[in-house]
Amino acid sequence: MEFIERDLGVRNVGYESMVWVRDDNGTEFSCSLDSPRSGVRSMGDLTDHERASCMDVSVIVGTERW
Repeated sequence: MEFIERDLGVRNVGYESMVWVRDDNGTEFSCSLDSPRSGVRSMGDLTDHERASCMDVSVIVGTERW
C-alpha cells in the first residue's frame, strides 16, 4: 500500500470533522470538512477543497455486506 501524505490544508482530521455524503449515482463518500458545520448532506454542499478529501466508502470497507 502506498503512503499518501495528508493535505495540510485540511486541518480537521478527527471523526467530528467528517461527513458521509452520496453523489448523484448513490455512491457514498467519507469527506473531511475544512471547518465543522451542520447541514452537509450531498457533494454539492462541500467546497472544492473538501471534495478533494473524499474517499469512496466501498473502497474502505468493501461491498460484501455494506
